[in-house]
Amino acid sequence: MYDRILEISRNYSSFLFGARSTGKTTYLQQHFAPKTTYIIDLLDVEIEDRLSKNFSLLINILDQLDSEYTHVIIDEIQKLPSLLDIVHKYIQKNENRFFFILTGSSAKKLKYGGADLLAGRAFLYNMFPLTYSELGSSFNITNYLHYGGLPGVYHFQEKGDKDRYLKTYGLMYLKEEVWNEHLVRKLNPFRSFLELASLANGEIINYKKISNQIKTDAKTVQSYYEILSDTLLGFTLNAYNTSIRKQLISSPKFFLIDPGIKRALDNTLKVQLIPKTFAYGKAFEHFIISQIFFINHYYETDYKLYYLKTKDGAEIDLIIKKPDSSLICIEIKSTEDSTHVNTTNLRNLAKDLKCNEQFCFSQDPVSRKDNNVIYIHWLKGIEQIFRKKEQIQEICS
Repeated sequence: MYDRILEISRNYSSFLFGARSTGKTTYLQQHFAPKTTYIIDLLDVEIEDRLSKNFSLLINILDQLDSEYTHVIIDEIQKLPSLLDIVHKYIQKNENRFFFILTGSSAKKLKYGGADLLAGRAFLYNMFPLTYSELGSSFNITNYLHYGGLPGVYHFQEKGDKDRYLKTYGLMYLKEEVWNEHLVRKLNPFRSFLELASLANGEIINYKKISNQIKTDAKTVQSYYEILSDTLLGFTLNAYNTSIRKQLISSPKFFLIDPGIKRALDNTLKVQLIPKTFAYGKAFEHFIISQIFFINHYYETDYKLYYLKTKDGAEIDLIIKKPDSSLICIEIKSTEDSTHVNTTNLRNLAKDLKCNEQFCFSQDPVSRKDNNVIYIHWLKGIEQIFRKKEQIQEICS
């Protein structure tokens, strides 16, 4: 069991979305008292079958619940999105009777089914793989870069078992989230796309190149990326729009939510990540950006995340735009000695952007400031940009 950063309101109905096996059900079991919480699990074939034949049966179930029940959890609501109409009407008629917690791995089918997400009568939350702080003393950077943060990975001690778990995860995603939910008409092109998208993880999206490789059109590839985002298996990092006089690349980058999932989908689980190599550096960048993405959601800081790259190759790995429109510019390096890191491009571009907070995140334990750039260990850097002291045990091993 891990303490999660996410804090779902106990005093309002809510949706909790997250990719498969990110720990939604376990979290709810910890967060809500079992004596006052009634759970309807739509993964139970018998329950799903009965409710699919008679949606009004849900009202009968709710009406017979004892008075001590204050919360009702409906797990995997996207399997029967029409139940949302029943829940909505029930809330309108019995406003103070229950708070509903509706979970699922995808909001896409709800959207396609015309569901109104309870017309503003429910908060929306997302859950992601475990962050470094949630893992606490179990966190190890080498293991995380290799296997990621899905809670299920940490049930296994043997590398072979972890590999098998992640490979199975990829197959189950194809079957349960994509094919069974009718998100694509043909599975094979999407399967090929998944491998190519994982190989291009963290890179600028080239729709045309991928469409040529899987022999489909660019519009279909774009819809595939949308499926990954809608099922919360990945997210895009948009290019920062600016008026500076440089030729800028405007296409987004795409990141899968987890290094382990990425390595499973591109069949590199058996490939060792070696420090000071290109692959290790890319994995470390993936880790930093995804952690900031997760924490930004959990803390509800409303930061907007971007990257910037000019057509001559100068780049800022991550730009954070705060609600007051001030910017944080971050260079990400996996080195343990940042002394020789060249931040000329960061400084020049940050100056053009009038970005006063400039960081170089690395694994160097020694913090320093040079030419307006703060060189800092990534863990302290993340704490600083969120201005919160997380309760972190000794996890820098």
